[in-house]
Amino acid sequence: MSHEFKTLDAALNHDFDTVIDVRSPSEFAEDHIPGAVSLPVLSDEERARVGTLYKQVSPFDARKLGAALVARNAARHIEGPLSGYDGSWQPLVYCWRGGQRSGSFASILSQIGWRTELVAGGYKSWRKLVQTRLYERELGLQIILLDGNTGTAKTALLARLQARGYQMIDLEGLAAHRGSLLGGQPGGQPSQKGFETLLATELAKLDPARPVLVEAESSKIGNLSLPPSLWKVMAAAPRIVIEAPITARATYLADAYADIIADPALLQQRLNVLIRHRGHEVVAGWTSLLEQHNFHGLAAALIEQHYDPAYAKARAAKQRPELGRISAQTLDDAGLSQLTDAACALLSAG
Repeated sequence: MSHEFKTLDAALNHDFDTVIDVRSPSEFAEDHIPGAVSLPVLSDEERARVGTLYKQVSPFDARKLGAALVARNAARHIEGPLSGYDGSWQPLVYCWRGGQRSGSFASILSQIGWRTELVAGGYKSWRKLVQTRLYERELGLQIILLDGNTGTAKTALLARLQARGYQMIDLEGLAAHRGSLLGGQPGGQPSQKGFETLLATELAKLDPARPVLVEAESSKIGNLSLPPSLWKVMAAAPRIVIEAPITARATYLADAYADIIADPALLQQRLNVLIRHRGHEVVAGWTSLLEQHNFHGLAAALIEQHYDPAYAKARAAKQRPELGRISAQTLDDAGLSQLTDAACALLSAG
């Protein structure tokens, strides 16, 4: 039996006990339905073998090999991760299009006695729901941006405002990137499809009648692009501008980028990319600070010589409405609490 999801909300709030993705590990890693577990019935190598046989020999031989591999892998899953489930367990299974891979596995599970259903249309049906939400509809949300130069603790402030009951989307968290040239994080970024799934899932949680706080970003975060529906609203959104002295920002930045600082070779590699923007002499000065392990000085120099000029140029190109400005002399716990109180006052007044 197939189960059709007509909306994102329906797909995210189903009544099944477990959603099982039987596609290959690489397909699952690129993107999957939120909450799904990966139980591939064909590995990446096995899938390639079947595909090659299909093209070079015959569909019949490919199906025969595929059936043997699926049965073997299904047995391993049943004896392993599925062994603890009793007869009341209700799984929902999907593959790429809701075809042979998911159908074969679901048939085996059903024969055991589990009330198993298939996702109608497979992963592609989920992907269509995400694309519709992000690319074929207006965003339908009131966005307020937290803006400020690099090192003004915007992400930390977002989390504190969420704790006060405000809605927010942490775009940098979803993108696994801190939004600057030096902002890559261990493990890298999700795929564009994976990022869009995470974003669509977050959007589904929001109340459109209440404002949503978002950190001011460019249209790309690392290698990932924001959907036009979101970028259009962000580009016109009112903003709360955060201000703090360079010394406070440098201290915060050195702490926030501790993982990058811990790898001087990687940091040097990323600094070298800026030679074409800031010149050899400026980057040589940063390299000297890095070699001296003067990370606070390096952070301050990057702020003064790269980040602040870049922000100033971007802002001069387009003036945008301000809800107000907030400031603190430090960005430690006391300073962040001060900024949080000030932001709440602006939001309440607005």
